[in-house]
Amino acid sequence: MRINEYTAVSTKKVLLVPYSAHHVPKYHEWMKDPDIQEATASEPLTLDEEYAMQRSWRVDADKLTFIICRPEHNQPMTRDGRLDPDSMIGDVNLFISTAEDDAENQVVAGELELMIAERTEQRRGYGRAALLAFLNYILRHEGSLLTEFYAGQPTATAVAPARFGHFAVKIGETNHRSIALFERLGFHKTSATPSYFGEFELRLGRDEIQSFLNPSSSTGGSLEGYMEIEYSCPQGA
Repeated sequence: MRINEYTAVSTKKVLLVPYSAHHVPKYHEWMKDPDIQEATASEPLTLDEEYAMQRSWRVDADKLTFIICRPEHNQPMTRDGRLDPDSMIGDVNLFISTAEDDAENQVVAGELELMIAERTEQRRGYGRAALLAFLNYILRHEGSLLTEFYAGQPTATAVAPARFGHFAVKIGETNHRSIALFERLGFHKTSATPSYFGEFELRLGRDEIQSFLNPSSSTGGSLEGYMEIEYSCPQGA
């Protein structure tokens, strides 16, 4: 998506930045890890394919992504002012799709993906902090996100929903840490048994997310220092 092309999201715990070309070499190294491939249900790509994927994340109207970095005040910078790739620890993604409910009304679903790829940074709260900041960004810009999404669809929808119906995540049945993370945030399994592909789907309604992002809630406090800041990097970077 274009919406976050020049925007970073900063909290006391994490910094989320747009996925740019200079992130690709390190991201490519992450995705060579068989454990990450299994956890993300991904196939390894060539470096050229990874650059093409980065460009598609930037322009496709149904995808939103940020690279997760250590907090802004801890960032090493390169000579041209970019964040050093060593600051990268993972990514967080949104896929937008539509379906019809039982009453044949169109519903917008947001499928989430979360990865902390740097092993030394796992189990330190970065995943939870990144997910909450990401969801807060999504709800703050919900109208603009869905406007861009529908503008990219091949056919117009007679009555396009102005809000997400729910958010979901699909997690491998043996990835107990990730399942526990989402369940602690209120997501619930849609089935007691995994799918044919060995995954559980967990869902949370849009309004439920709105309530737990409230600053007065126990999770809302994780958004301490939340700011959206201008982000720029050199052309082609």
